[in-house]
Amino acid sequence: MIKGKKLKFSLKFLQGWRFVSALVIAFLLTFNFSWVATAAAKHYTDLQFAPLPEIKLPQYERLVLDNGLVVYLMEDHELPLVSGTALIKTGSRLEAGDKIGLAEVAGSLMRTGGTVNHSADKLNEILEQRAASVETDINETAGSASFDSLTEDLETVFGLFAEVLQEPAFTQEKLDLIKTQARGGIARRNDNPSEIASREFKKLIYGQDSPYARTVEYATLDKISREDVVNFYQQYYYPNNMILGIVGDFNPKIMRSLIEKKLGNWKPNPNISKIQVPEVSSAKLGGVFFVDQPQLTQSNILIGHLGGDFKNPDYPALSVMNGVLNGFGGRLFNEVRSRQGLAYSVYGVWSPRFDYPGMFIAGGQTRSDATVQFVQALEAEIKRIQNQPITTKELNYAKESTLNSFVFNFQDPSQTLSRLMRYEYYGYPADFLFRYQKAVTATTTADVQNVAKKYLKPENLVTLVVGNQTAIQPPLTQLASQVTPIDVTIPDSQTQAQN
Repeated sequence: MIKGKKLKFSLKFLQGWRFVSALVIAFLLTFNFSWVATAAAKHYTDLQFAPLPEIKLPQYERLVLDNGLVVYLMEDHELPLVSGTALIKTGSRLEAGDKIGLAEVAGSLMRTGGTVNHSADKLNEILEQRAASVETDINETAGSASFDSLTEDLETVFGLFAEVLQEPAFTQEKLDLIKTQARGGIARRNDNPSEIASREFKKLIYGQDSPYARTVEYATLDKISREDVVNFYQQYYYPNNMILGIVGDFNPKIMRSLIEKKLGNWKPNPNISKIQVPEVSSAKLGGVFFVDQPQLTQSNILIGHLGGDFKNPDYPALSVMNGVLNGFGGRLFNEVRSRQGLAYSVYGVWSPRFDYPGMFIAGGQTRSDATVQFVQALEAEIKRIQNQPITTKELNYAKESTLNSFVFNFQDPSQTLSRLMRYEYYGYPADFLFRYQKAVTATTTADVQNVAKKYLKPENLVTLVVGNQTAIQPPLTQLASQVTPIDVTIPDSQTQAQN
C-alpha cells in the first residue's frame, strides 16, 4: 500500500510539475519572441538570405536492353511505392490529315480496350484491388504509358503494364465508345471562350492544316477504323523506339531482372525510321481577327507570332525577359493591371518547344469596352522592352525569380527522372537545365534588350479577339482597317465530306 501511495504521489507530482513547466516555458517563449520580434523587425528589402544550396541529381542507372529498350532506374525508398513511365517516339503530328484524332484514339484504346490476356474489366478489377494504375496516352509529340504500384504488388502491376504495351486488344466495342465520347467533346468545344481563343490562335500562327493546330472533326473521326488504330500502333510501338524510366522503392537487381523478364523478349524493329518532325512556318504575319460571341461580357485576347525552341542559345536571356514582363512586379502587371486597371491577369511570354518552334504569346481577359485599349497597352509594352533598357532592379528581380524557382524542378526523384527522359527523347544533353541555370546567372541588361529586339516582332503580331462585337467600343477597326471574322461553326460529317 505504501508503495502504491508513493507511486500515486509521484505521478501527481510529475503531472503538476509538467503543468508548471509548460506555463513557464510558454511565458518565456512568448516574452522572448515578442521582444525579439519588436527589436529585430526589418523591412523585407533589408532581409539577407543565404545562397541556395547547390542542387545535385539523385543517383540513377541507365542501361540498354539487347532489344534496344533504354531504361532509367532511380531508387527512392521514402515510401513503399514504385512508378514508371515509357516514352514512345510517336505523336499526333504524325497522323494523316484526313484522320485527325487517330493518335489520341489509339493512345486511349491501348488501355481501355484491355489486352489479349485480360479484358478491360478484368484489368480494371486487378488494378483496383491493389490501388494501382496503368495509363496510356498519345499527345502531340510523344506516346506514353505509365504505372503506379505498391512495392509489394510490383511484379503483378508491372506485368500488366508490359501486357498493355505489347499486347493491346484494341476491341471494337471500346473504340466505338471512345469515338462517341470524342463526338461529345467536339459538340462542346465552343462552350469555353478561352479554349476557342487558344484553338483558333494556333491556326493563325501555324496554319489550320498544320499538325500543331488542326482539330478533330466529326468527319475525320468517322474515318478512323480499328485497322487504322492497329496500323498506327504497329508503326511505332517497339522497344528500340522507347525510353522506360522507373523510380521508387525497389531492389535494382530484382528490378532489372523483372524488366528483362517482361520486356526483354519484345522483338525490336530494325527498320524503324527516325521521326521526321513536320516543318513549321508562319501562317500569318500580322492582322486582326475576331470571333463573335454575343453572350460574352468580356473579351478574350491573344496576340503574338511564331517563336523558337529550347536549343536556342538565347533562350536563357529570353527567359529573363519573360521575368521582366510577367508576375507581381513585372511590367505588364504594373502597367496594364495596376496602373491602367485593364485586366485582373495579363501575360506575355516567349514559349519555346523542344523540337519545333513555339510562340511568343501575350494576352488576357478584359471588359468589352476596354478591348482596344488592352491590345494597345500590350503592344506598347512589347515595344518598350525593345526600346527602353531594363533597370538593374528589374534584371535582378527577373533573374532571382527564375533562379529561386529552379529548386522546384527537383522536388522529388520522379520529377527529376522525367526530365532526364525528356532530354534524351528530344536529343538534349542531360545537364541542359544546369547549363540554362548558369546562362541565366550570367544574363545582363544588355542581353535582355538585345533578345527583345532580335526576337520580338511588333510588325508581325497577330491579334485575336473572342468577344461580343456590339459591346466592343471603340470598335476593333481602331487597331486595323481590316478585321477578319472567324467562323467557329462546327461542321457536321456530311458537310465536311462534301467539302
